Amino acid sequence: MKKIGVILIAFTTMVFVACNTNRVKYPETQKVDVVDNYFGTTIPDPYRWLEDDNAPEVANWVNAQNSITQNYLNSIPFRAKIKDRLTEIWNFTTMGTPFKEGGRYFFFKKDGLQNQSILYTMESLDAEPQVLLDPNTLSNDGTVALSTIAPSRDGKYLAYATNDGGSDWQKINVLDLATGKNLPDEIKWVKFSSIAWYKNGFFYSRYDVPKGSALSNINENHKVYYHTIGSNPETDELVFSNKQYPLRNYSAQTTDDEKYLIIYETESTYGNSVYIRNLEAKKVEFSQLTTGFEFEYSVLDHINDELIVLTNYKAPKYKLIKININTLDVGNWKDLLPERKDVLSNCSLIGGKVVASYIVDAKSKVEVYNLSGEKLSDIEFPTLGTMGSISGSMNDSIAFYNFSSFTVPSVVYKYNIETNQSSEFFKPEINFNFDNYETKQVFYTSKDGTLVPMFIVHKKGLNLNGENPTLLYGYGGFNISLMPNFNTARLLWLENGGVYAMANLRGGGEYGENWYRAGTKLNKQNVFDDFIAAAEYLIKEKYTSPKRLAIQGGSNGGLLIGAVINQRPDLFKVAIPQVGVMDMLRFHKFTIGWAWVNDYGSSEDSIQFINLHKYSPLHNIQQGVKYPAIMVTTADHDDRVVPAHSFKYIATMQEKNKRAKNPALIRIQTRAGHGAGTPTALQIEEYADIYSFILFNMEVTLP
Repeated sequence: MKKIGVILIAFTTMVFVACNTNRVKYPETQKVDVVDNYFGTTIPDPYRWLEDDNAPEVANWVNAQNSITQNYLNSIPFRAKIKDRLTEIWNFTTMGTPFKEGGRYFFFKKDGLQNQSILYTMESLDAEPQVLLDPNTLSNDGTVALSTIAPSRDGKYLAYATNDGGSDWQKINVLDLATGKNLPDEIKWVKFSSIAWYKNGFFYSRYDVPKGSALSNINENHKVYYHTIGSNPETDELVFSNKQYPLRNYSAQTTDDEKYLIIYETESTYGNSVYIRNLEAKKVEFSQLTTGFEFEYSVLDHINDELIVLTNYKAPKYKLIKININTLDVGNWKDLLPERKDVLSNCSLIGGKVVASYIVDAKSKVEVYNLSGEKLSDIEFPTLGTMGSISGSMNDSIAFYNFSSFTVPSVVYKYNIETNQSSEFFKPEINFNFDNYETKQVFYTSKDGTLVPMFIVHKKGLNLNGENPTLLYGYGGFNISLMPNFNTARLLWLENGGVYAMANLRGGGEYGENWYRAGTKLNKQNVFDDFIAAAEYLIKEKYTSPKRLAIQGGSNGGLLIGAVINQRPDLFKVAIPQVGVMDMLRFHKFTIGWAWVNDYGSSEDSIQFINLHKYSPLHNIQQGVKYPAIMVTTADHDDRVVPAHSFKYIATMQEKNKRAKNPALIRIQTRAGHGAGTPTALQIEEYADIYSFILFNMEVTLP
């Protein structure tokens, strides 16, 4: 490890000054007379016009807000120092997990401050890597990202998808691996799609050409097509669709031997139905393997016509089962790895064995089994953390996986499944002394008595005096598990005495389906109670105090931040809601928002409307309340959670608290989206702004 020569910010020798007493003068935001009637309750929506992402007056409003925010941020005297240090920390090499397909290896690697990771290939592990695709050459500003890659199993082609400017919309192209050149094939209007090879082509999913705004109009009528290499995409064969249910999505998968085509049908972000078709048979009909959307199913592959499936069918913490393709009846399903107390999060078939990844109190535990379900070994890790992706094939004994934690950057390991031996394949070198930090896990009590886990990371020897700047992060939704993770920007916070806390709220998947359901729909308040209790714990145990506590969350986590500062504004000094779902009455009317009804409920249901209206961040902003300093972040190309959520929210907050001392600002990034594929340069700028805003409003000065 490289030693740090200079500490940029000395939180331990803080000087507190009244450095931000000047109130911000916000732009005047026009109001319109729009009122909705929900089951006899009238709800004004005066900023409805901000939903029109193509309107010139919205563009003018965005420019005015950005101007005020940037002037505020640029006036912070230490922002440049923070950006310089972030740039220094970020200047290291990262590597993704290699995988093998078509007789060669593929992996991503990013050197230093490159905006996007480059795709490399090599013929063997001893060969010199060759650049295959460099997305940094696809745009001048690094905002075109390579998102999905799929080499053909015969090693001839690489199909790859790119996202432009952060949008979820993708374009699929095909590379000839022998020549390294693109073929004429180019498929547009792809979204939420896999790429599944079969013979001389592949299955993929796309929508029709959008009518109206491509970035905000509702996404409907998803379809699966088959594209033959060299053909015109307009003539691609329609393989699967369902006109009766336009608000459903479909993705395709082929088994490794390309014998079976599997279609997953979803109507939300949770649960699916599965269809299967024998591609070798003369008949082309699909058989429906499962019905309804109550459970989740993921097919690993088949072994002698027995599908190996990861599912939570009658198993809230998931299990691995076998389904004989010739006897699909549920009565003939057999357990391979039965459900147990730990959540079975992922399984892979490698070297004739099953690698099973469990979640044990929000940490990874990985075990190896034979195909009869007998445990053979554990994969040991150096500390508590998370095993990310593992790659390997059924016929190969060599696999690769990555492991990371809060103070362990992603290390790639080469793994021999026959000997159960792991060896470092790639380890990044970062200008940071990780030995000076510790991670602990605590369990605190939420409002209803539920024990909730939380990770706390800080310098060794921390003084519990209630004065430590602390950043509390949460999500709590969509069955997503928050595991120990590495974040480059977070190192700046930690090296200067900051405490980082991450709470594993209900609504996540850390303890299986029941934990998830306890944070959805009419139970959503549990998520907010869990987060508030996490803040109270940090204050009670003297890690921090309300004047030193900042909170952050993105997407569903942005909703979380917006809700808790309405409910307990006294607990927090600074709030950073990022790309949040802030209008809980209209979220389902934009792009893919309809898929979130399973988590949130819908304002079109009378009971669910009452619940949504009760906590909706936009609709519960009060006048005259002392809110924390707020900086909302969003992006103009976010077509997952459209920026109108953040626009309407901050306009309301500014209107009702224009005389407040604490600022309410919005940072709107151009040429960016919901977060994935954001170039390095924009990430550094954003984190420099976030940390500057937090510290400035905690009234911390720098030497």
